[in-house]
Amino acid sequence: MLHELFDKQPPRRKAVPPPFDPGPALVDDLGSFGWLRNERDRAVMLEIRHANGDITAFSYPLLESARFNPSTGITLIFSGVTVTITGRNLNSETRSDVRFFEGIMRHRVLWIQEADGPTVMQASETAVIIEEVKAK
Repeated sequence: MLHELFDKQPPRRKAVPPPFDPGPALVDDLGSFGWLRNERDRAVMLEIRHANGDITAFSYPLLESARFNPSTGITLIFSGVTVTITGRNLNSETRSDVRFFEGIMRHRVLWIQEADGPTVMQASETAVIIEEVKAK
């Protein structure tokens, strides 16, 4: 009789963990770029937000090389596509232990934002400003 009681109960469901949501709390908005806070986190893609509203994204695993030249900016090569980032203070320290170019090399920059005219004019001399991003 006791075994009949157990046979009629529905099977137990396994607990399903909630889906991962990076949320805004894990990313610092530093104006020109988004920085992943946790040192162990790595972005899967680099999102480029153009001043005209277009968005382009490149897969970090396809990043073959990165070069910083103070006079010409940053050059990234993603599987044959060359991305050129021009601006100012592209490798200066934004805050303690945060540098834009180093963040790209370590896959901690989640997105970058091209600045519009007023943003360029109003930004401080030490701020990272991304003036233009071109992909060829």
